[in-house]
Amino acid sequence: MTVGVLGAGQLGRMLALAGYPLGLDFLFLDREPGTPSHQVAPSLFGSFTDPALLDEIASRSEVVTFDWENVPAEALERLAQRTRIAPPPLALATAQDRLLEKELFARLKVPTNRNRAVDSLADLRRAAAEIGLPGVLKTRRLGYDGKGQQVIRGDKDIESAWQALGNSPLLYEAMVPFDYEVSAIGVRSRSGEFRMYPLNRNLHQGGILRLTRAPWKSAALEAAARRTLKRVMEHFDYVGVLAIEFFVQRGRLLANEMAPRVHNSGHWTIEGAITSQFENHLRAICGMPLGDTAARGHSGMLNLIGAMPQREWLLGQAGLHLHDYGKSPRPGRKLGHVTFVETTARAADLRANRLLRRIESL
Repeated sequence: MTVGVLGAGQLGRMLALAGYPLGLDFLFLDREPGTPSHQVAPSLFGSFTDPALLDEIASRSEVVTFDWENVPAEALERLAQRTRIAPPPLALATAQDRLLEKELFARLKVPTNRNRAVDSLADLRRAAAEIGLPGVLKTRRLGYDGKGQQVIRGDKDIESAWQALGNSPLLYEAMVPFDYEVSAIGVRSRSGEFRMYPLNRNLHQGGILRLTRAPWKSAALEAAARRTLKRVMEHFDYVGVLAIEFFVQRGRLLANEMAPRVHNSGHWTIEGAITSQFENHLRAICGMPLGDTAARGHSGMLNLIGAMPQREWLLGQAGLHLHDYGKSPRPGRKLGHVTFVETTARAADLRANRLLRRIESL
């Protein structure tokens, strides 16, 4: 079976590496060569809306998925007429627009922070007055890893935030004084079977995920996250892996955003779970039984951002697993990640903190 993938970044690369032992083949479509996935699988290059390229990937694939959240809707519309797409295009379209995402959470009675659509400076002033300050002004589309956002701490910041982002449809959100952030990752099969990985606790720096620890033991939070994941997946008749990021505020989950694909905070599952998120995504979309999502121990995952630490030092650390995406360095770019698995949560926390300090000092 051949799996077509729109987008050929590191997520696609890890999908292919997880799929080869299952006997799967892959064909990627991305805008230009030199992608992480092109290093491990055949690829097509050109516009995501090129009819000839879309028809080719559809004719050569039994199912098409995506590793990038900004795939144009018209590409999926054309593909849907020619082959099967998973996860559902409607889930992707909802995640691409922060307003639609927040409206979905409200419709499904999923707690989230207060928000308003903003189309003018006057709208922004009204939203800030109604919801309160501080807040965050965000582009409704094409924002990720902290991009497309402006924090508004007082009235003096409103006009400058509008000048920075006002050429796009926007959303103003209340700033949440959260205690920490977690993410929940689940998988749903074509027959409706559902499984969830243990909850992850995440640390972001500069809007980019830096460190994930899993499992994050909280029976109440995990139960609430499970209910939310199942509710969202059933709403879309979802197939594949879905991640939802939450703020934790006084023991309560507030949904921040969802990702209808394999997720950075789930990279620990490659070494740290019985079945990785990448393998389970493929099992789901290809009609195979789902694998066990239980943790093998207590894991940590650290993103390598901007510059790669010395390879010899990383590989010299006992039990540390390096994943190099084969990308050229530049500030703010995810170049790879490392993972480890320990027998206790305390040992995992100590090692995560030591690694973070060491890598930041290199």
